[in-house]
Amino acid sequence: MTQTADPAPPSAPTRPERRLVLGLQHSIAMFGATVLVPILVGLSPSVALFGAGVATLIFHLLTGGRVPIFLGSSFAFIAPTTLVVREFGPGAAAGGLIAAGAMYLLFSGLVKWFGTNRLLQVFPPVVTGPVIIVIGLGLSNVAVGQAKTNWWLALATLLAAVVASVFGRGLFRMIPILVGVVVGYLVALAAGQVTPDALAAIRAAPPLGLPDFHAPTLDWRAVAIIAPVAVVTFIEHVGDVIVNGRVVGQNFLQNPGLSRTLFADGIANMSSAALGGPAATTYAENTGVLALTRVYDPAVLRIGAVFAILFGCSPKLAAVLQSLPAGVLGGVSILLFGMIASVGIRTLAEARIDFAHSRNLIVVSLILVLGLGGAAFPIAVGGTTLTLSGMALAAVVGIVANLVLPAQRREVDGAEEGGRVLH
Repeated sequence: MTQTADPAPPSAPTRPERRLVLGLQHSIAMFGATVLVPILVGLSPSVALFGAGVATLIFHLLTGGRVPIFLGSSFAFIAPTTLVVREFGPGAAAGGLIAAGAMYLLFSGLVKWFGTNRLLQVFPPVVTGPVIIVIGLGLSNVAVGQAKTNWWLALATLLAAVVASVFGRGLFRMIPILVGVVVGYLVALAAGQVTPDALAAIRAAPPLGLPDFHAPTLDWRAVAIIAPVAVVTFIEHVGDVIVNGRVVGQNFLQNPGLSRTLFADGIANMSSAALGGPAATTYAENTGVLALTRVYDPAVLRIGAVFAILFGCSPKLAAVLQSLPAGVLGGVSILLFGMIASVGIRTLAEARIDFAHSRNLIVVSLILVLGLGGAAFPIAVGGTTLTLSGMALAAVVGIVANLVLPAQRREVDGAEEGGRVLH
């Protein structure tokens, strides 16, 4: 399988002010989901932002600065982290999340031992294409859920982003998400859609202040509950690295290598948890920004990481971003998540998947229906229940179906066309 399909990606702008604005755009794209997770599980949003920035910088450092990925709060760990925070406290949750990061180091060693090529044999385009579609469309309910809180505000935001992307010139064409958010926020302010409490919080928040860090503690009960989820996020990591490479036009599974990205993700995850933040994971939102702007320079993502750290250290800036109405976030999310799904469709098209073969139809159909239909498969692991759902379930089902279903033969101009279909 090759991930390189596009011509050489466009160069990122060299002017420092443009890089700063593009980096800010990446921070805004990840902000909503990154602060939502700690709010749901009972951790500090400011620590989550700070930890996401640190985790992203560590990931780039350990991967040689080659992969344009942003790490933010992971949704996969919400249920077990919530349970541990409630029963054993945030320190124990941090310890469990550090153990989950250590699982990534184990996976990295296994990939290094067995080789990436063996893994790629079970991730051909007939599997990766629809899995990428699931990654994008699987988040569509989040985007629509935000947008339907105020459809006209979401549409105003979406329209501003589309106009900037299609008709904008120079810098404005590169920052459609930021343009959409700014226009949407101004419209919301003019229409009185930003709540008085949010405005009061902005006025009251100090400009600078360190987040409320807390140290991890080791509790084997917390480790048993949280660490097994890394099995699911391992599959998500592979899918996210593949889709990021598809967008950029490079094969990151080969260079810097899957074992290296796994190792970097594990260390980054542990660093976020050590500060008292949630688990960190690669973010589809920022991959969507890459696909939309076609600015792939990893340095821009690192600038975004610095902005995330500053947000974590500036309660006032964080309060401004937290005051963004859900409709504004929904408007840009519709565009971002749709771009991810489009990359999956492109993957199938470029691989020239032959849908005259019923096995290919079956593999793709199973991935799409089970990945998008809300199916969940519980597995008991070490006294806790691990649930495969969404993209992780879709990937497992696709891999198994592609390996188990026999190749088909058909006659073409009197000659048989056979062999295993691994497209």
